[in-house]
Order: sequence, then structure tokens, then C-alpha cells
Amino acid sequence: MLALLATLEECQAFLTDRANTETARLLSLAILELRMELHKVTDSELKALCDMIASDEPVQEPATRQLPPYLRLIK
Repeated sequence: MLALLATLEECQAFLTDRANTETARLLSLAILELRMELHKVTDSELKALCDMIASDEPVQEPATRQLPPYLRLIK
């Protein structure tokens, strides 16, 4: 699966370089879906992360809210 992910990312970069942004965006969704599957991230976890980023809430201390390492917000 990692090889497939690398190939998809190469294709996305190629499309972006060729100014084919709409297709590159569609491919980025496939890449996201594959990454979520690899790391066992649920749709609800992704939505919670997006909501947290969109709301500009201060990130809670790790002691009060533990996120899996692949969902930690890095600023």
C-alpha cells in the first residue's frame, strides 16, 4: 500500500506541475482516503480534527485530550 501511495503522490505532483489542479485535487482525496485507511483514522476523527482547526480553538493540553499520534496538531 505504501508503494501505491507513493505512486499516487507522484501522479498528483505531475498533475499539479501541469496546472491540472482539478484532477490533482481529486487525486488528493484518494490519497487522503488511503492514508486514513493505513492509519485507521475514522471519518469522525477526521471531522473532529477539521472542526478543531476550523474553530481556531486553543489546543487542549495532552493530559485532558489524547489524540492518536497521527492526529496531533503541530503548529
